[in-house]
Amino acid sequence: MEEIKHLTAFTASLVDELVQAGVTDAVISPGSRSTPIAYLLAEHPGMKTWLNIDERSAAFFALGMAKEQQKPVVLLCTSGTAAANYFPAIVEARISRVPLIVLTADRPHELRDVGAPQAIEQINLYGNHAKWFVEMPLPDAAEDLLRFVRTTICRAVATSIQRPAGVVHINLPLREPLIPDFELAKTFHTARKQVAVTQGQWTIAEQQSNAISMKIQQAERPLIICGTITKLDFATNVLAFSNKIGAPIVADPLSGLRANGLANNSVIDCYDTFLRFAEVVEQLRPDLIIRFGAMPVSKALTNFIKSSGAYQIVVNGDGGWSEPTGTADEMIYCDEVSFCEQLTERITKGTASYCDQWQTFNYVTKQGLGTVANSTEFQEGKLFANLSKLIPDNCNLFVGNSMAIRDLDTFFHQTDKDIHFYCNRGANGIDGVVSTALGVSASSNKPSYLVIGDLSFIHDLNSLVIAKMNQLDLFIIVNNNDGGAIFSFLPQAKVERQFDLLFGTPHGLTFSGVVDMVGGQYRKAESWSEVEAGFKAFDKMSGLRVLEIISDRQKNVEQHQDLLKKISQAIK
Repeated sequence: MEEIKHLTAFTASLVDELVQAGVTDAVISPGSRSTPIAYLLAEHPGMKTWLNIDERSAAFFALGMAKEQQKPVVLLCTSGTAAANYFPAIVEARISRVPLIVLTADRPHELRDVGAPQAIEQINLYGNHAKWFVEMPLPDAAEDLLRFVRTTICRAVATSIQRPAGVVHINLPLREPLIPDFELAKTFHTARKQVAVTQGQWTIAEQQSNAISMKIQQAERPLIICGTITKLDFATNVLAFSNKIGAPIVADPLSGLRANGLANNSVIDCYDTFLRFAEVVEQLRPDLIIRFGAMPVSKALTNFIKSSGAYQIVVNGDGGWSEPTGTADEMIYCDEVSFCEQLTERITKGTASYCDQWQTFNYVTKQGLGTVANSTEFQEGKLFANLSKLIPDNCNLFVGNSMAIRDLDTFFHQTDKDIHFYCNRGANGIDGVVSTALGVSASSNKPSYLVIGDLSFIHDLNSLVIAKMNQLDLFIIVNNNDGGAIFSFLPQAKVERQFDLLFGTPHGLTFSGVVDMVGGQYRKAESWSEVEAGFKAFDKMSGLRVLEIISDRQKNVEQHQDLLKKISQAIK
């Protein structure tokens, strides 16, 4: 049939061009309208396909794969609400600058807005959360159209990784019949992509470099702040830059500077605690701030930046606008590694006295926080204080939002181990965290760990199905304090009226049943000795493992408050 020839030529060209453009993984959710594309993605020797029946979980899974691979991953679904379920992950991908190619099958034009089943408005469905949207024509085998298909796919892949990286949405109206000719499809496999697209590196001109180096040279109290950043060689170069100008480095846990095998005294990792004290803030005011990467997690640090009055330079190698404080004086679009290399060469050595001040406060605070690691009484911070001892060198550590990432920031300090951190800090949501961690694990040959709260785990239980279907390897540590612990630290906690109903949200659940359902390994820990035993047992296993740690929300708040008082006294 002529229709099948047209369908096959069109979809085979589309799929092959994805492969030629360097895409190697596609996450597919089952559906009828997407049949020809799903078939040819699965049949192409250069594409690996992953099945996930839940589109929301599938999108976060692809997000995790793209984070680990640092290149686009394809998502494919049928028409209707299937495409709408991608939305939360697309929002996260846009803000956290992760490349995704989203293919949504659609009803042909004559079946839109006429009451046909499984038909919704899919044109620009994701709004400005997608970098680029294109509605493809109906399939045809005309030579010019097939060239247009391949060029569009080349452009889509290039657009998704162009700074700032993000989501490209391609909507594909398809008529029946939907079964392609598999033998004919092979004839559309090519040896190269339609258009070679080169992404250049951002650097700064010599004149601009001279002006910045002069500004740094004049500073007496320079401070470097590093948020989430994944660039290779950044740690080595920013440490050399810091040493040259005599600046401390305030290092968010997601910066990679706390666990990269390059432990250094210039790296400050207890700032979130000691910057809560006004007398410390007053002593440490900088006159110049140079910030790399996304905005750090710490609210105390954000307040410090906003109140510092310092001249602030934000170095942004990913494009976009990562400056929520509204206090920056310069936004420099330049590759961060290149910036450090250029400026390190130009500046003569600075003084270390300001760095010494930060190191002193960091040391005293670390001694106070260190008491948690050795405490005989179990508390939530104890897990993060001991985590670098419990997990191996050269591994992935994914951390959930809310309390998990904040406890990581507070209690996880520098280590000689090489640990690659992940967290969905774009929109900071608790949805899709398990799926994203599974995506990281699926794309990596390193052992992968996830530390997550109970509500976030409940939010993404469907993700455990993909772990079972694909025999994925992930060690999940669930901190179960029976509700939303972070609200106990917020002003809402002072209003007892309806607090548990609206914010505490106790659920009374434990997770052995759901882990057993998907064939995973499960252990429950109610003491520190049981936590250690769980790590020891599970590290010898593979597959899905869930260690559920039972803790007390109110007790956790009291322990945090008591610790802050003791550290405040020590600093004074």
